[in-house]
Amino acid sequence: MTRLVAVATASLLAFSLGACTSGTTGGGAATACNVGITMPTRSLERWINDGEQLQSKLKAAGCTVDLQYADNKVDQQISQIQNQIAGGAKILVIASIDGTALGPVLAEAAKQSIKVIAYDRLINGSPNVDYYATFDNYKVGNLQGTFLKEQLKLDSATTPINFEPFAGSPDDNNAKFFFSGAWDVLLPYVTKGTLVVPSGKAPKSNDEWTTIGIQGWASDKSQAEMDNRLSSFYSGGKKVQAVLSPNDSLAIGIEASLKSAGYKVGSDWPLITGQDGDKANVKAILAGEQSMTVWKDTRKLGDRVFTMIQQIVKGEKVEVNDEKSYNNGVKVVPSYLIEPEVVTKDLVQSKLIDSGFLKASDVGL
Repeated sequence: MTRLVAVATASLLAFSLGACTSGTTGGGAATACNVGITMPTRSLERWINDGEQLQSKLKAAGCTVDLQYADNKVDQQISQIQNQIAGGAKILVIASIDGTALGPVLAEAAKQSIKVIAYDRLINGSPNVDYYATFDNYKVGNLQGTFLKEQLKLDSATTPINFEPFAGSPDDNNAKFFFSGAWDVLLPYVTKGTLVVPSGKAPKSNDEWTTIGIQGWASDKSQAEMDNRLSSFYSGGKKVQAVLSPNDSLAIGIEASLKSAGYKVGSDWPLITGQDGDKANVKAILAGEQSMTVWKDTRKLGDRVFTMIQQIVKGEKVEVNDEKSYNNGVKVVPSYLIEPEVVTKDLVQSKLIDSGFLKASDVGL
């Protein structure tokens, strides 16, 4: 009887999955659930979590899944995608390292009618990107800029405030949106002289953001850059009072630099922004070394991509909520944007711990 129940259950599952490949509601032909996922690196905590969570949900739904990490090497990511195409993938989920380098391999995918979902990083210069799932990246930066504006009371400040801005990796399309969102808030105060940038590294417009970009979002590179700024432009008792860091990995490097330079929490420590809610940075927030992080609940992103994949598999219309913001140079890519949130020290418990995003033990609580 047990064996018969097992067979019946397997048959029902097979029928259920098979039913996902029949009929459409305007989305086109149904697709087999064979998914290739390529993430950029294991060196950042969030990409490990993103990849493994999506893989787990897909496998639980009976999909075939190949999950790869590319060690921040573009050629390696291209090779991984080629292998996934050769292995029969019908849907590709790609968090690109270089959003401009994937055109040829995506052309290969298009020849085989493979659907492509850009995951949190827009793929540029290719018509063969079907969907984009991400957070509202402009709002991420806008939240950072607004936080600094409010905490520094820029509208009523009577003395200049020493400020250093950083931007993300020049090869990451999202970095432009992060910076633009923040710079639209902060540049007017730089222009008026309320915010002073002693290093001179203050882009005159959003389009010049790459001049202060940190390649690969690398903590050691942001630390070296901050070391250089502090040693070169902050002599004679001059102190930096605020730092725009677009994400947590850069913030960690900036904070290490400040410690080496003798800055102390509670006396001369500057305001520092961040993004992602990484464990090390949440610890830094609790210790007063980082002022905030913009939390993007990547579980919501994974859930959305999972839903997109289900809709593709069933031949349904894929739900998006933005069809105008993300032009990759060839087409406007239909996108689904998820709202980010600010987390400060007093919100760590309610936002990050109580939601299950982090464990209290992960951050020393």
